Amino acid sequence: MKFDITSLDGASAGSIELSDDVFGLEAREDLIVRMIRYQLAKRRAGTHAVKNRADIARTGKKMYKQKGTGGARHGSARVPQFRGGGRAFGPQVRSHAHDLPKKVRALALRHALSAKMREGGIVVWDNASIDAPKTKSLKASFEKLGLKSALIIDGSEPQENFALAARNIPNIDVLPIEGINVYDIIRRETLVLTKAAVDALEARFK
Repeated sequence: MKFDITSLDGASAGSIELSDDVFGLEAREDLIVRMIRYQLAKRRAGTHAVKNRADIARTGKKMYKQKGTGGARHGSARVPQFRGGGRAFGPQVRSHAHDLPKKVRALALRHALSAKMREGGIVVWDNASIDAPKTKSLKASFEKLGLKSALIIDGSEPQENFALAARNIPNIDVLPIEGINVYDIIRRETLVLTKAAVDALEARFK
């Protein structure tokens, strides 16, 4: 499909041919959801933990005699039913990550790109570069273009001035092509790709 290229100041900069195999698929929401679950599960720290009865520093002596008290029979003060005792079946340190085949992950990215294209949320720039790392002027340019929530993907390495100027602007993310992912594509309103990013994407899925 043919797609218009613009510059950072909003001027037309020609057009580019986008591959239907990457940007023209019938978006499958199930694949996108599976990939987002995979990403969010993998980034969880999994450091939540509680003390069970074996971890409680308390005497192991029998609390009182077995019979004749008129109360329930207890042997340890470390058990969960007493204040200060261990917790039963509480969370332990573990990894929340689960497997997802590499081909499914690649397909999910293509479907996320196609879904964003279908809803009109993709913009292609000729490049993402500025002369000086000035956040104020870059923010003014974004306001002029109507970019309030955007993921900007450049080539192998974003220009340093652009990355420095954009990092303090809320809801704006700048990533190299290696960092493109389904979760960030979906959570931002607009996906901005440079020509270098488009070329890298199409070479990756060729």
